[in-house]
Amino acid sequence: MVTDPISDYLTRIRNASRAGHRVVEIPASNLKKEVTKILFDQGYILSYKFEESKVQGIIKIALKYDRLTKEPVIRKIQRISTPGLRKYASSGDMPRVLNGLGIAIVSTSHGVMTSKQAQRDNVGGEVLCYVY
Repeated sequence: MVTDPISDYLTRIRNASRAGHRVVEIPASNLKKEVTKILFDQGYILSYKFEESKVQGIIKIALKYDRLTKEPVIRKIQRISTPGLRKYASSGDMPRVLNGLGIAIVSTSHGVMTSKQAQRDNVGGEVLCYVY
C-alpha cells in the first residue's frame, strides 16, 4: 500500500529516466493526470496516454531524452510537500526553481498549475514538487 501516491509517481518517473526506459506505467488518479499534463505542456515528457480500466486506470508516459547526449530531460524531480509536512506558498511567495529555469508544480483552489501561473492568477496553494 502506497501512503504517498505523488511521491510514488515522481519516484517511478525518476527511476525510469535514470534507467534509460522509454515508457513508464503509473497507476492513475486525477491529481497525477493533471501533473502529467503540466509536465507535457512544459516540455519535460515526450507524450502521455491515459488508459481507463474498471478499477483505477494507468498513465503511460513516454520519457524525453536529449538527442545528442542521450541524457534525460528531467535532471531532477523532487517532492516538496509531504503528508507529514505540508508546504504552502501564497501568491507573492511562490518559489522560483533555478532562477526560473525549472518549474514548481502547485495545487491551488483553481486546480493544479505551475508557480508562474499561480502568481499570474494571484492564488496560493500547496507546493507539490520541483522539476528541472
